[in-house]
Amino acid sequence: MMTKQLMIVCMVSLSTAAWAIEPGPSSAAQQGTESWMQLQIRGVVASTNLQTASAAEREMAMQRWLNSFNYPIPEFFDQDSAGEITSSK
Repeated sequence: MMTKQLMIVCMVSLSTAAWAIEPGPSSAAQQGTESWMQLQIRGVVASTNLQTASAAEREMAMQRWLNSFNYPIPEFFDQDSAGEITSSK
């Protein structure tokens, strides 16, 4: 019984309402992003065309993902290897 109660408390505390951002001032860019996210959540702008992937496409995507683990992550990023930012004045 105690486990069930603990599980209920955890579920309530992890609900989306508990993680909601309080309303308040935001930038125009943030408001635009939030508007698009709400449209996506509600499915308002969802495609009416069912999008599927063939077995071959799924296999290729899985292989790309698996191959990504073949490259070591460097401990440090070499700052000098990147390009330069130039001012356009």
